[in-house]
Amino acid sequence: MTRKFGADLIAGLKKATLGTFCAAVLALSSGLAPAAAQNLFAPVAYVNDKVVTNYELNQRIQFMSVLGSVPTRQAALDALIEDRLKADEMERVGLELTEEQIAQGIQEFASRGGLKPEQFLSLMAREGVSAQTVRDFVATGNAWREYARARFASKAQVSEVEVDRALQNNGPSGGLRVLLSELFLPARTPEERAKSEALAKQIAARPTIGAFAAAAREYSVAPSREKAGRMDWVNIGDLPPALRGTVAGLKPGEITAPLSTQNAIGMFQLRSVAETTRPTPKADAIKYAAYYIAGGRSEAALKRAAEVKASVDSCEDLYTVAKGEPAEVLQIDTLPAGDIPTDVAIELAKLDPGEVSTALTRANGQTLVFLMMCGRTYGNSAEADRDQVRNQLQTRRLAALADSFVAEMRADATIVYP
Repeated sequence: MTRKFGADLIAGLKKATLGTFCAAVLALSSGLAPAAAQNLFAPVAYVNDKVVTNYELNQRIQFMSVLGSVPTRQAALDALIEDRLKADEMERVGLELTEEQIAQGIQEFASRGGLKPEQFLSLMAREGVSAQTVRDFVATGNAWREYARARFASKAQVSEVEVDRALQNNGPSGGLRVLLSELFLPARTPEERAKSEALAKQIAARPTIGAFAAAAREYSVAPSREKAGRMDWVNIGDLPPALRGTVAGLKPGEITAPLSTQNAIGMFQLRSVAETTRPTPKADAIKYAAYYIAGGRSEAALKRAAEVKASVDSCEDLYTVAKGEPAEVLQIDTLPAGDIPTDVAIELAKLDPGEVSTALTRANGQTLVFLMMCGRTYGNSAEADRDQVRNQLQTRRLAALADSFVAEMRADATIVYP
């Protein structure tokens, strides 16, 4: 990132933060009676010398709903109270993120959904969430992680014996191929997600292969609905981490718990398992290309995707296809398997190098994703597994120590509910 671009991003985030916040306040307060407008910013909790307002509480609930989680009002209030306590502690030790760090945090947060910061903030604004709410959430979370690492790192060390024990408990994950069926339900809005979650419970209540196939044909928004959701054989090591462990514990006919992706809820049914003579290692990293075509799943966009597919044999060929177009229409990345967005990782698991998927969309269905598998890297799996397990154990220990400290702060704090 150039210095100018970084400065422009920060300036844009500051402008978006102030502008969107003011717009939200004006929109919410205009037309309200004075008492109603005053009630909007009425305190819902006093935390030591800080206040949590009704506006902040409603914003947090809406923000989490847009992200796919629908907290209760009390859970959202508890989270905001803990944010105030964390802010007090970080203020006490003088920990504060720079504007550059906050901008980077928002950029990373937005990239999880394949969006740029300004696109993410614009999407949030359309859903009634101010940029200030996003900024506060990201800044507090990132700063607290830095604080927890600095304060508790010495207590969170993991011994080699603990790593050995964890590896033994995990057991082997190689040597298996699985035959799955998939079903994706739409979840583009909180209302749509709520309906799909209710439908997912109904589908899970009838865990037969025939019933799942019928549900996939009727309800799934994935192209595989034409095949009743049936996928081809896939090595279990090529599945995304979020799905791999769950599938390994299934018996034929059983269905996974709903898995949330960017705009959908995914469910998978295990149809069959086959052992292989050789272990199937986990992919350490995956190289893939995403070429974005305007028009979503329109006839014109799908025709363009078919033309591109016929003209390329490898990911590098897409540079020629995208020549003369804006740089953002083509993205070629090599990422650790766990860092790839879940919906993308699921599609990549079905592909061999050079193969293509057009099952995904972005921008609320307005952009078609031409997804191409470039290749997988299988490194030193044994050492990689040790490093991964060590990091997981340390992360869990840090989180437990930090949560315990927050509980202590809460017990010592003066919290008043008016």
